[in-house]
Amino acid sequence: MCLPVSSMADGGGTNSVEVTIDNFNFAPPTVTVSAGTKVTWVNKDDVPHTVTSDDKLFGSRALDTDDKFSFTFQTPGTYPYYCSVHPKMTGKVIVK
Repeated sequence: MCLPVSSMADGGGTNSVEVTIDNFNFAPPTVTVSAGTKVTWVNKDDVPHTVTSDDKLFGSRALDTDDKFSFTFQTPGTYPYYCSVHPKMTGKVIVK
């Protein structure tokens, strides 16, 4: 079981968090970050996947193996997302 990852700003630096797409899962499935953090998803599967927010705030094209998609979260809130090719794949970004 993957535990949530936390990446909180120390004031002024550029924060980034990576989520791996592997074995039809987002790992970790939930990340907690501070506002202004860039989250990058990397597809390590051998099939295409997308990263699509439930509210359509962000969305990637189909990511092939080793392709990346990034989004910088500016506003606090909870942002659930899924793979539009495999909708049972879900994840969540929590912005503090």
